[in-house]
Amino acid sequence: MESERPQGEQWLVVCLCAQWCGVCKDYRQGFEDLAASHPEARFLWLDIEDREDVAGDLDIETFPCLLISDDQHARFLGPVLPQLQVLSRLLVSLQRNGPAPVAVSAEAQALRDRIVAAGL
Repeated sequence: MESERPQGEQWLVVCLCAQWCGVCKDYRQGFEDLAASHPEARFLWLDIEDREDVAGDLDIETFPCLLISDDQHARFLGPVLPQLQVLSRLLVSLQRNGPAPVAVSAEAQALRDRIVAAGL
C-alpha cells in the first residue's frame, strides 16, 4: 500500500513485513488507515520476500519492523510493538526533533536509499 505523495512531503514510513506473518496481516489495515492522518508522509508496505532486491541482506527478527526517514536521512529502523499509537507517537517525536544531520545507521540509510532508487 502506498499513499499519494503530497507536495513538499518529507517523510517516508515503511513497514517491512512478510506475507506469512500473522501479526503483519493484523497490522496492515491500521497502518493504511494511519497514513490518512499523516499527509506529510508517504506510507509504504514492503514485503521483504517479494522485494529482496530492495530489502537486501537486512535481517529482521521481529515484525512489524519499520523504517522512518526524513527527506534525506533514515531516522529509525527497528521493530515496534504492533500498536498504531506507538508508530504515530514515534513519527510525531521524530518530526518534532527536526531534520537529522546524519542517518541513524549505515544499514538504515542504505535501505532508505534502495527504496528511493527503486521508485517505491
